[in-house]
Amino acid sequence: MTPPSGTTQDNCNNNHDELQESLEQKHARLCKTITSFDQIDIGQRVPELPSDLQDIKSILITGGAGFIGSFLVRKLVVLYPEYHIYVVDKLDYCGSLHNLKSVSEFPNYTFIKGDITSSDFMAFVLKEKKIDVIFHLAAQTHVDNSFGDSFEFTKNNVMGTHVMLEAAKVHRVKRFIHVSTDEVYGEVVSRPDCREDSILQPTNPYSATKAAAECLVKAYHHSFNLPIMITRSNNVYGPYQYPEKITSKFICSLLRKGRCYIHGDGHNSRKYLYAGDVADALDVIFHRGEVGETYNIGSNFEISNLEFATRLIRIFGYKIEDHVEFVQDRAFNDKRYGVDCSKLEGLGWKPKMDFEGGLRKTIEWYKHRTVEWWGDISGALVPHPLKALPPPV
Repeated sequence: MTPPSGTTQDNCNNNHDELQESLEQKHARLCKTITSFDQIDIGQRVPELPSDLQDIKSILITGGAGFIGSFLVRKLVVLYPEYHIYVVDKLDYCGSLHNLKSVSEFPNYTFIKGDITSSDFMAFVLKEKKIDVIFHLAAQTHVDNSFGDSFEFTKNNVMGTHVMLEAAKVHRVKRFIHVSTDEVYGEVVSRPDCREDSILQPTNPYSATKAAAECLVKAYHHSFNLPIMITRSNNVYGPYQYPEKITSKFICSLLRKGRCYIHGDGHNSRKYLYAGDVADALDVIFHRGEVGETYNIGSNFEISNLEFATRLIRIFGYKIEDHVEFVQDRAFNDKRYGVDCSKLEGLGWKPKMDFEGGLRKTIEWYKHRTVEWWGDISGALVPHPLKALPPPV
C-alpha cells in the first residue's frame, strides 16, 4: 500500500534534521569545554573560501597527533564544524593522542592510526573517507636524529610524501598542502633572507629529504595538475612538543633544575615562531592561497642559541653559570636561516604571539605535563640523545 503522499519522505527529512541539529548542538557544547589556554591559540575562522572549495566536506591531516599538526587539528575541528577532520598518525615517539584529547569527542573528528608509507592503506583511507583536502605534516623532523638514522628520514619524508601524492592524484583531491621547512634553503649568512623562488641548498639529511619531497610535490603539480601548495616555516616552538627541540628540551631540563646544553659555541641563531601562529598561517594559506604557490611562514624575531638559553634561565630565576654547558657541536650546524614572508603577509597573515609571551605560555604548559604525555623523557634531555622509541600502547 502506498503511504500518504510525502509521509515517509517527511519522516526521513525530520530524522535527518534532528540528527543534524544534535550534531550541531554537540559541537557547540564541546566548544565550551575547550580551555581558554587552547582557545586563544585556536583563534578565529577565515571567512573567505575559494569557489572550487565551496563543497568540501572531508579534510585529512597526516601527522596530526604531532606538535604542529595537533595545533592545526584543534583549530579546524573547533572553528569549522562543516568539515570532518580525519587524522592519520602512526604515533611515533613524538606523537601523542594526549595532544588531541580536547577534541576527541567532537562529532567532526576521527583519528586513524596508520603509516603514510603504506600505499594500500592510504589509498583505502582516501577512498573510504572521500577525502577532499590533505594537509601533509607527517615527517621525521629532528636534525640530530637524521645524522644517525638517515634512511628512516628518506623513508618517511620522501617515500611517505610520494605515497600521499599518488593517492591524492588517484582520488583527485582539491588541495594538497605540503608542510616543509626553511632549512631547505640551507645556511643564510652572506645573502638576503630567502624568497620562495630562492634555490634550495639543504645541508643535512633532514633538510635534504624535505627538499626531495618538495621536488615530488612540484612534479605532481606540473605532470598531473595536482592542486598543491607548499609552506616553509622558521623554527616553531610552543606547548605540546616532544622535548627534543631546543625550546621544549631546555624548558624541561630547567624545570628539573638541569642544564641547557649548547652545541658548539652557541652563536648559531634561529628565528622563532609560535605554533599557534603557524596553524593560523596554514589556515590562511588553505582559504586564500593560490594553487601551485609556495609560502614562507616567517618571524622577525632572531636569537642565538646561547642568548636563548640565557633568557630562559633568567625567566626561571637561576644563575646562568650553573645551568649552561657547552658540548660538542652536531655534524654540521647551519649558522642561521632566514626567510622573506612578505608573500604570506600579502594574504593578511602576521604573527600574533610575541616571543616572551610565547615562552612563558610554553613554560606554564610544561610545568604540569610531560610524564602524562610521553612517560620518562630523561633520555631526551641529554646533550646528544638516541632516538626515542614510541611508548607502548
